[in-house]
Amino acid sequence: QVQLEESGGGLVQPGGSLRLSCAASGSIFSINDMGWYRQAPGKQRELVATITSGGSTNYADSVKGRFTISRDPAKKAEYLQMNSLKPEDTAVYYCHAYVTTIARANFDAWGQGTLVTVSS
Repeated sequence: QVQLEESGGGLVQPGGSLRLSCAASGSIFSINDMGWYRQAPGKQRELVATITSGGSTNYADSVKGRFTISRDPAKKAEYLQMNSLKPEDTAVYYCHAYVTTIARANFDAWGQGTLVTVSS
């Protein structure tokens, strides 16, 4: 069993910053790619940013230069620093990890989601 727990969402004014955190726990042998996705009301879930086990990153065009993804392998955690937030960033943010379990099973793990609201 593997769990991802997110924290750090909330209400912020346009131009403000938030930092999301996601910690993995359970029967984990290794964590491969990690990432953040978001889903705005009435829209499909979309990729925000990903980071490989080697530290290579990829960002959606809409967040490039404003968001930074990072990870701490020792803590089995990933982070999303969000700066210069815009109202269109309002969404539920989900963390994702591609996990290999102690039993050597591979699967996609998802967090429960954390709401980010950007509004004045």
